[in-house]
Amino acid sequence: MSLNNSLPLFGTMFVLAIIPGPSVFTVVARAMVSGFTQGEVTTLGIVAGDIVFIMLAILGLWTLAETIEPVFLLVKYLGAAYLIYLGIVTWRTNPRQHEIEGVKEFSWGANFMCGLLITLSDPKAIVFYASFLPTYLDMTNLSWVTIGLLLLSATVAVGGAKLAYAYLADQAKFLFRHARAQTAMNALAGSVLIFTGIFLAIKG
Repeated sequence: MSLNNSLPLFGTMFVLAIIPGPSVFTVVARAMVSGFTQGEVTTLGIVAGDIVFIMLAILGLWTLAETIEPVFLLVKYLGAAYLIYLGIVTWRTNPRQHEIEGVKEFSWGANFMCGLLITLSDPKAIVFYASFLPTYLDMTNLSWVTIGLLLLSATVAVGGAKLAYAYLADQAKFLFRHARAQTAMNALAGSVLIFTGIFLAIKG
């Protein structure tokens, strides 16, 4: 993968990653309520999902999306249900308990799975990568070095975009120091998660 095609490929993936959508909303909501680390772990799950889809596209297994469609459908509803549950818990968080006892946090594994499920809930992404990557790469002649550089580019582009959102959301939470403001922030973040879960469940 030469510099001539790696930079446009990186730029395209980065631009697509910063477009607001379910993954961005989820990262922002988690970071705003629970801090940058939680948004960071959620981002890792999102990146992992993209890597899975890229590898499936490289291996020519993009038709897998149609072959095992029920599995992807199950993943979509699991992801949607988890987001709705997370939103309800976030909304009901008591800010006074937050200050005294600390936040009841979900595990890193739970946040990672949240990001992963969001990404894997859209099997059309395999078809997207299968049609998108050949624009920049010769898919019939890929070396392991090229594949490694491709995965690195995707990790930096997608991960960097989501981490930027997580950082900004984490910084914004310092505007909500009082209990009433924290309650409003929790309600906002919880609503975003619930809405994202519903959107995930009903989208085609």
